[in-house]
Amino acid sequence: MALADAPGGASRAAGRAPLAARPLSLGSVPPPALILLGIVSVQVGAGLAKHLFERLPPTSVVSIRLLASALVLGFVARKALRTVPRDHPWTSLAVVAGYGISLAAMNFAFYQALARIPLGVAVTVEFLGPLSVAIAGSRRPRDALWVVLAGAGVVMLARGGGATDLAGIAFALLAAVGWASYILLTAATGRRIPGTTGLALASIIGTLVMLPGGIAAGVAAGGGALLDPTLLLIGLGVGLLSSVIPYSLELEALRRVPARVFGILMSLEPAVAALVGVAVLGEVLGARQWVAIACVIVACAGATRGQKEPVEAPEA
Repeated sequence: MALADAPGGASRAAGRAPLAARPLSLGSVPPPALILLGIVSVQVGAGLAKHLFERLPPTSVVSIRLLASALVLGFVARKALRTVPRDHPWTSLAVVAGYGISLAAMNFAFYQALARIPLGVAVTVEFLGPLSVAIAGSRRPRDALWVVLAGAGVVMLARGGGATDLAGIAFALLAAVGWASYILLTAATGRRIPGTTGLALASIIGTLVMLPGGIAAGVAAGGGALLDPTLLLIGLGVGLLSSVIPYSLELEALRRVPARVFGILMSLEPAVAALVGVAVLGEVLGARQWVAIACVIVACAGATRGQKEPVEAPEA
């Protein structure tokens, strides 16, 4: 394939060029580094969001994050968005609407969990969503082992005591359901609306769903914080770190690594979340919680490792 040959040719050409003349681009960064940077970006964004909970309720923070993402993605896809209603049937638009609602629900549930339990714990439980998608419909006996292992990890987290409470675990499980729906609807949207247009439209729909509740929650909490430029700027940073930047990095990585490898590397996300929780939020986890996180990571990596690559990847 021409695209597959291009990176190698560019690399060889760069090898003959002076060091100072080599262009700096995402294409020059190894895919594992891109994936890791995307994971760190998402979790640092979540850490910043949790800091905002001291001044704003989680629903308001979710609304600001979604609004920031919708503004950036909407600007990027502004030309294509103008013709979406004309170029696509109502069935496709209904799928995108479901995509946007799942995006809003996933983020709402995750931030509610984040307000109650440590970041690493919330992300670990939420990771059951993509794990469920990975093993759904599988007939391999060993996948039952991954289910049991992940379930054991969640049970250990739920019964861990201390900073963990059942309401937070319940919201994280709801976020896992939202993440699974998000994955399935992402694929369905990509088959109908190519490029970033579907994601931009879904982000706008998700923002419209969450914004009234976010404004109402902010007003109930005092209202003045919603107009604080500093908090709004941090909220914009949360949106960029949690959505726009990792999406760009992961998209570039997926162009150069198989989806199976991508999934295995993404299994590191619960561990990175726990480390960011310690560094950014001071959330020190106990040995039992680290063992539980390790169980879910191994389950996710194991389930993904055995997946066969699709015969042909969808264009979107």
